[in-house]
Amino acid sequence: MHRFAVWAPRARVIDLVSDGRRLGMRPADGGWWESGDAAADAGTRYGFSIEGGPPRPDPRSLSQPDGVLGLSEVVDQTAYPWRDAGWRGRPLAGLVLYELHIGTFTAAGTFDSAIERLPHL
Repeated sequence: MHRFAVWAPRARVIDLVSDGRRLGMRPADGGWWESGDAAADAGTRYGFSIEGGPPRPDPRSLSQPDGVLGLSEVVDQTAYPWRDAGWRGRPLAGLVLYELHIGTFTAAGTFDSAIERLPHL
């Protein structure tokens, strides 16, 4: 089961929107809002309505099947049968990480255009 929470310290009212229903959320400590008794199974689509507005995706969502502006989807993180318990990762010594945003790295904003610029890095 998935429990719902969202951080919105300035909001006055937040509803959890799922399956065509709006369920009022309650304020919690530190600007968080909680769903109370609402829980959902994997595959459930949901969003948060702030002060009566349209449903917005969960900023901590693990799945956005309809894109970044669509409803979020509950994921069961225990469902995948991992078989790599012996893998320890790569050593950090000498490792170089570079993070970029595909949409702003080049004018075209595509993976292909980013690949062409990799030698530049």
